[in-house]
Amino acid sequence: MAILELTHEQIHAMSLAEKDRWWLKNVYQGDMPQLNLRSALTGMILGGVLSLTNLYVGIRTGWTLGVGITSVILSFAIFKVFSKLKIGDEMTVLENNAMQSIATSAGYMTSPLISSMPAYMAVTGQVIPWQHAMVWIILLGLLGVLFAFPLKKRFINDEQLPFPEGYAAGIVMDNLHAGAGAQGVFKAKLLGAGAGVSALIETLCNEKVMGAMRLSRLSLPAQWDDLVYKWFTPRILGTPLKDLTVAFDTSIVMVAAGGLMGTKTAASLMIGAVVNYMVLAPILIQKGVIAGPGFKNITMWALWGGVALMTTSSLYSFLSKPKVILESFRGMFAKKGSRGEDVLKDIELPMWLFAAGIPVMGLATVWAGHAFFGVHWWLGVIAVPLVFVFTLIAVNATGLTSITPTGALGKLTQLTYSVLAPGNIKTNIMTAGITGEVASSAANLLMDIKPGYMLGGKPRHQALGHALGIFAGAFVAVPVFYAIFHGDISILMSDRLPMPGAQIWKAVAVVLTKGLSFLHPTAQLAIAVGAVIGLVIEVANQRTQGRFPVSGVGLGLAFVLKFSDSLSMALGAFLFWLAGKYFTDRKSLGFRALVDNQETVCAGAIAGGSIIGLILILLETAVLK
Repeated sequence: MAILELTHEQIHAMSLAEKDRWWLKNVYQGDMPQLNLRSALTGMILGGVLSLTNLYVGIRTGWTLGVGITSVILSFAIFKVFSKLKIGDEMTVLENNAMQSIATSAGYMTSPLISSMPAYMAVTGQVIPWQHAMVWIILLGLLGVLFAFPLKKRFINDEQLPFPEGYAAGIVMDNLHAGAGAQGVFKAKLLGAGAGVSALIETLCNEKVMGAMRLSRLSLPAQWDDLVYKWFTPRILGTPLKDLTVAFDTSIVMVAAGGLMGTKTAASLMIGAVVNYMVLAPILIQKGVIAGPGFKNITMWALWGGVALMTTSSLYSFLSKPKVILESFRGMFAKKGSRGEDVLKDIELPMWLFAAGIPVMGLATVWAGHAFFGVHWWLGVIAVPLVFVFTLIAVNATGLTSITPTGALGKLTQLTYSVLAPGNIKTNIMTAGITGEVASSAANLLMDIKPGYMLGGKPRHQALGHALGIFAGAFVAVPVFYAIFHGDISILMSDRLPMPGAQIWKAVAVVLTKGLSFLHPTAQLAIAVGAVIGLVIEVANQRTQGRFPVSGVGLGLAFVLKFSDSLSMALGAFLFWLAGKYFTDRKSLGFRALVDNQETVCAGAIAGGSIIGLILILLETAVLK
């Protein structure tokens, strides 16, 4: 079936109530099976398995992978086989959607295990009991659910942010479950072609796998600019471009993500990346302000200005249009037929649940922080309202780019607590864990909600699915994590378990033990400048009804990402924009493939690269040690 969506003009012209009524009439499929026993069990099993792959990737790289698209295709294939064997029926598209909410939630539950918790154990020399770890990450995940849903109406129903990875998952599900017909067959071919090309490139870039197959001569470099370094080393003020993260990745996964992003956000990322990595960083490295080249050193300076920019931009955007949230709460008391009635109140989670749940779950988290990690009560209480601020930033960034700046948000909390509790490293790390991880959980939930909104699913089912995934991921990932290091803290952040994410959390905590004054004056100036720029950009966007060519969140996010990631996403957005300008004949193959089915091609590339990436990781760990 074709996914029905509002046009750009409708999004800006229609009120929230009009959008909700349009969605309820044209998109909603409430009678279709969604969250049931088989979709719940499938999501929990797949999510548990995929959480382990994320645990490994996080230990090695500090990043976690989105597993929504991967779980969607796997579950579709499994039940397709079951149907062929007469064991049961195929999943409906909304059953698959409910399943991916569970699996994605489980996959992201590993985040505290590769960041704040190992950093805490490393600085204290104390092993966190596994029972405490289990309770802690479950509380953070559930608190994220409660913070997310009051924002759903703003960012999904009203603003209609793209949430590129969630959008791709919706496109994949729609194509997989579409009925027969020439259009469906064509979409399936495009999806397969995008997946195949992306998977092939990922394989050719893997030296170990290509070497094991004795095909090293066919290998591709991980980055195309590696070919340049064979002849000479390009530099800026004496620093090699590669050490500034200025590189061109061979993988097309991030290029495909850019194709779903939009040119405004992509251009903002590129502007920020050029300013940060090609202007500011070389100058500050030369002057000794930044300790040296490399992403870790550069981001320790750059993240402060970038986060300040995202903070003021996100806060102003939210506070300048509070009507959406106020109307959501007003719906709790509105009488049927009244002007303030919420037309989706029977399928959305009730607002009283958040009004009561956030204080209760927040207090439970504060209690756990005090009981498990020695965080003073009043310091823990302050972290809960900070979560709301950081959730706005995280959701904005995730909604525009699919990238959640969890680490950067954690560092902002660490900066705050370096003033509130100077010298207290334990409090510095674990309060940052609260704000960063809860904001991340909330943003990822809205990413899951996006395909459900596209396909007409029940938001309540996805929220419940997200909660189920939290328990599935915790029950699988926590025992495996503790089995990996066997209580030996010395191997955490070693060559065996490098954990770069945890290393940065630990380093920032150590640096900030002396308070805000320990930041270099240029970093303090960057905070002030970034805050002002964020406000100016958002005011300009409000005055021009979104037509101002720069996104504050996109610009700020570039300061906490590698240059190569920003470049790939900007390239993807530009290529598909160019295709739209070049292919104007609606009957031509170029128009049908790259304009009319842009999302399908991008979704296929993301899915293919993600799936083969997981397979290659498993091959490296299980076979090619």
